[in-house]
Amino acid sequence: MEGFELGTDGPSLILAAVDGSTTSLRAGAYAVGLARRQRSELVVITVTTTPSMASLSADAVTVLAESAHELAADLHEQAKEYLRLLEMEARLVTVHGDPYIEIVRAADDLRADAVVVGSSMKAGHRFVGSLAVRLIKAGKWPVTVVP
Repeated sequence: MEGFELGTDGPSLILAAVDGSTTSLRAGAYAVGLARRQRSELVVITVTTTPSMASLSADAVTVLAESAHELAADLHEQAKEYLRLLEMEARLVTVHGDPYIEIVRAADDLRADAVVVGSSMKAGHRFVGSLAVRLIKAGKWPVTVVP
């Protein structure tokens, strides 16, 4: 069996994606508990995005980008406080771009053993496909989708 490591039990690094939605915050909390129980390293990633410039003015895009960065900074601070209260260590990472691409890149670069995300709250994703479904279809790591 290629890639199997004798003597390892469970994931050594868990990547949790958090965007501020209710389900992603639940996913972050689940990942903290999982990392604690498995004695795994935890990395929490937040991906900021900017909407397409085609339908918006440059000023609107600037305001939305600033808002996304402020949200990410707020999430970062909330996560630090939550982790401090739980006496849990984690790396907090904020990147900008497409959430799927950035989560895949981070999981690959970090050699994540597991990815934890919240389920989509958008009704259309049942037909088009959500971030979670795309990550599962990538088939590179176990993906836990938290409702």
